[in-house]
Amino acid sequence: MNTRELIVQTADGFIRDKGFNAFSYKDISAVIGIKTSSIHYYFPTKTLLAVAVVQEHMRRLEQLIHQLAGKPALEQLDAFTKVYKWYQSAGQVCVIGSLATDLHTVEEPVKVALQQLTDRTLNWLTEVLAQGRENGEIVFDMPPRSKALLIITNLLAALQLVRLTGEQDFDLICQSILNDLTIHP
Repeated sequence: MNTRELIVQTADGFIRDKGFNAFSYKDISAVIGIKTSSIHYYFPTKTLLAVAVVQEHMRRLEQLIHQLAGKPALEQLDAFTKVYKWYQSAGQVCVIGSLATDLHTVEEPVKVALQQLTDRTLNWLTEVLAQGRENGEIVFDMPPRSKALLIITNLLAALQLVRLTGEQDFDLICQSILNDLTIHP
């Protein structure tokens, strides 16, 4: 991993653990052992760093979508929940949830990148749900976009809530999401 990638990875961890406004370049410097001026070389502003973090999440999402293409809807949905399970096991929240909390304090480029990531996630999940229902793989009784919103908001909120209630609750929530799609009304 090169220095730029290490800076982005470290900032990502801080954003998802503490929030955008709760860390500085000095914090990153202390973790990875480089001078803050070196961080400024790669990212002259914290806004540019935050955009790079969101773009990295977009890259990972596109990679996941590509890997899951053509697989059954339930398998795709399970893989999607496993991403959130990984966040939960790391004690972190989703970058969308974390930055959405700070939305009124970040600059426009961060808002734009976050909106793009959110839209891509929501649109992909909506497509998976629509195709899965059309193929008879899954069942639900609302518009696919509404179901996608419910799934995303459940996962985002669950990451926050289980910090207080315990990690076992996250597994229960994920399983309930998947079970809800396989139980016929």
